[in-house]
Amino acid sequence: MKKMKLLAILCSIVFTMKSCSSDVAITNKNTEISSQKLYYNAKIYTVDENNPLAQALLLEGNKIIFVGTNKEAKLKANKNAKKIDLKGKLVLPGFHDVHMHPMEVGSTTTDFVLNEEETNAENYISTIQKASKDNPNVEWLIGFGHSINTLFNAKRNPLEIIDEAVSDRPVIIMEQTSHSMWINSKGLELAGITNSTSNPQGGIIMKEGGKLLGILIDNAGDVVFQQAVASLKDTDGEYDGMVSYVLPELAKYGITSVSDARTYWKRKQHETWKNLANDGKLTARFNLGLWAYPTENDKEQLASLKSLFSNDENSLLKINQIKLYSDGITHNTTAALHSNYKEDFFGLKTNNGLNYFTQERIAKYIEELELVGFDFHIHTIGNRGVTEALNAIEQNGTSKGRHRLTHVEMINNSDLIRFKQLNITADAQVAGDFTQPQYWHENNHLLGAELSDNQVPIKSLKEAGVRITLSSDWNVSTLNPFVGIQNAVTRAPQNISLKEAIKAYTVNGAYVMRQEDKVGSIKAEKLADFIVLNQDIFTISSNTIKTTKVVLTVFNGKEIYESK
Repeated sequence: MKKMKLLAILCSIVFTMKSCSSDVAITNKNTEISSQKLYYNAKIYTVDENNPLAQALLLEGNKIIFVGTNKEAKLKANKNAKKIDLKGKLVLPGFHDVHMHPMEVGSTTTDFVLNEEETNAENYISTIQKASKDNPNVEWLIGFGHSINTLFNAKRNPLEIIDEAVSDRPVIIMEQTSHSMWINSKGLELAGITNSTSNPQGGIIMKEGGKLLGILIDNAGDVVFQQAVASLKDTDGEYDGMVSYVLPELAKYGITSVSDARTYWKRKQHETWKNLANDGKLTARFNLGLWAYPTENDKEQLASLKSLFSNDENSLLKINQIKLYSDGITHNTTAALHSNYKEDFFGLKTNNGLNYFTQERIAKYIEELELVGFDFHIHTIGNRGVTEALNAIEQNGTSKGRHRLTHVEMINNSDLIRFKQLNITADAQVAGDFTQPQYWHENNHLLGAELSDNQVPIKSLKEAGVRITLSSDWNVSTLNPFVGIQNAVTRAPQNISLKEAIKAYTVNGAYVMRQEDKVGSIKAEKLADFIVLNQDIFTISSNTIKTTKVVLTVFNGKEIYESK
C-alpha cells in the first residue's frame, strides 16, 4: 500500500514537471512572438542610400528585422506583433551628438550664477555675497556665468572687486564659455599662485604691473577649478544629475548616442559613468573622451590613459576616445592663429594664441594611443590650431584612426582638402547664435575682417568631400538638434543641404563612434534607435525647423520618451 502511494506521488510530480515545462515553453513562445513591434503608416527617412524612404519598420526585440512598405511589413509580422500606427509622421534614426558635456551639465558643482549681460563687475559684489551667505558650509564657493569682457572693462583690479565680495574663503567663478576663471585672493593662495608664478602649459595667469588680477585664462583656470570641485562633499551629484536631468533631456530631444567631450578621469568621472552603466541607468550609447591634462607628465599620463581603455561591443558605455585641446578660443585671444591678433590682452612674447598641446606632443599621443584603439577628438578653433592638429595626425596617425577636429571655426583654404585626404572628420557646432553669419564680424577688432569671415565653413568642407558631424557642445549651446539643423541649412554662404545635416547628426556621428554597423540609419539587422517627429522637416519652411518636437524616442527597441 505504501509502495502504491509513493508511486502515485512520483507520477504526480513527473506529471506536474511536464506540465510546468510545457507552460514555460508556451510562455517563452508567446514572449518571443509578442516581442515584435510593427511601426507603420509613416514617412521613414532611413539615411540608407539603398533604401532612402519607407513606410514601415518591423522590430524583433531590440533589432530592426524589416524596413519597407506597409503591405510588406504586415505580411512579415506575426499575428501577435504589437502594431503602432504613426499616422504619416516623419521617422528618423536616433540623433548622435558627438560633442557635449553631459556630466558637467548635470552636476551640482555650481553654488550661484552671475548674469552674463551685466557690464559692470562692481554689480556682482552683492550677488557673490548673497551666495556666500546662502552656502555657509562649502569649502570653495563656486559660481558660473559672467562675461570676461566685463572683467576686462572693470575700472579697478578685478581681484579687488571679488575680494570685497568674499575674502575669508576661496571663491572661483567660471566664465560663461568655461575658458577663464575669476578667483579671489584666498583661492589664489590655496592654489599656490603668487605674483611670481609662471604661466602653466595652455594657460595664462593675468597680471598687470606684475600684480595678479584674479583672472586665470584657459588651462590656468581649469587646473584650479578642478581643485575646487575636488573639495565637494556631494560625491553623488554627478550620478544623480545624469539620472534625474541629463538622460531624460537626451531622450526628449531624440538623442540616442553621445560622445562625452571631456571626461575628467583624475576626478574618477569614468567610475561614475561605469556605475551608471552597471546599474542599468543609461538610455543612450556613450563614448567617453578621456581628458588629456596639459600639465601632466606624458609618460605617466599615457600609461594611465592606456589602462582605462574599454571597448566592449555589448556595452552601452565605451572608453575609446581621447579629448585634448590644440588651442583656446577667439574672444580671449587664445585660439591659435597663423597671424597676430589685432589687440594684445596679455603682453606676452607672442600674440597669436596659445597651445594646450603642441603639434609635436599631439603627434606623440597619437602614436602611443592610436595603437591601443583610441580615436582623437581635438579642439581646434584657430587656423593655426587646425593646421597643427592636421600635421600631427598626418605625422603619426594611421588608416585605422577615426579622428576628428571639433569647432573648426577658422580653416585655411589649403587645409580643407587635407581633412578628406587624412580621413579626418570635421565636427562643427552651429546651434549657437555666435556661429551665425550676422555675428561673424563681431570679432573684427581681434581678427580683422577677412579672418572673421566664413566662420565654421561647413559648405566649404562639404564641397571638399569632408565628412561632417554636427554637435551641440551642450551647454555652451542648446541641446536641441533641430536648432542645429535649421542653422546648418540656412547659414548661407556656409550652409549645407537638409539631407547632409541629417546625415551629420546620424550616420556620420555613428562612424566617429565606431558603431555605423549597428545604428545611425534605419536598416534591417541594425539596432532599433529611431525617433518620430511632430512635423515633416522636409516640407516645412527651413526657417521653422527649430520648432520641431520629438513625439517618440525608441532606443534599443524600447520606447524611452513619448510626448504628452
